[in-house]
Parts: sequence; C-alpha cells; structure tokens
Amino acid sequence: MKIGILLTIVLIVNTSVFSQKIYSASSKYDAQVKVFVVDSKYDADLLVYKVSSKYDADGNKGFWYFVESKYDADKIIYFTDNKYDADLKIYFVKSKYDAEWKEKSKMHLLF
Repeated sequence: MKIGILLTIVLIVNTSVFSQKIYSASSKYDAQVKVFVVDSKYDADLLVYKVSSKYDADGNKGFWYFVESKYDADKIIYFTDNKYDADLKIYFVKSKYDAEWKEKSKMHLLF
C-alpha cells in the first residue's frame, strides 16, 4: 500500500517537473523565463520543436506545447526583442529529432 502511494507521488512529481507546457506571456513581469529567438541554431542554448499535443511535450528535451492559459502551463515565458535581456536563447527546428539542449548549464531554467 505504501509503495503504491509513493509510486503515485513520484509519477505525479516527475510529470509536472519535466513537462514542457509553455505559456507565452505578454509582459516580461509575468514570465518565469525570458526567451529570445535566434536566427541560427548555432547561437541557441536550446533547439525547440513545437509539438501538436501536450502528451508529446514530456521531458526537458526541447519539445514545447504552447497552451492558451497560464494556469495550464508548466513554464511561463516572455519573448524578448533583445538577446541581452534573455535568460535563454532558442531556435525553432522543423524536426523533433533536432530538438536538444546546446547549453546544458541552462537546463535548470525549465525545470
């Protein structure tokens, strides 16, 4: 019985901690992470692939699912116009196989 409860708690925590359901805020003051989209994947900290289902957005691997409400999001981001204001530089890739962290020291921003 105790093992079942512990297993359930671990699964819930792992799902919520590593999910990548993203909400794009209209103000930088509402955001947890400020993001800048770069023109080249070589300048990015994270290569992001936009998925079409929230169920495909598990893990901190660069699979992002954009939600309509900040209450459904695991992370609230703000897209900055200046790379110097950003916490994280991303590049959107066209293939899920290209999504990855280039700068692993910034992974903590999306945990």
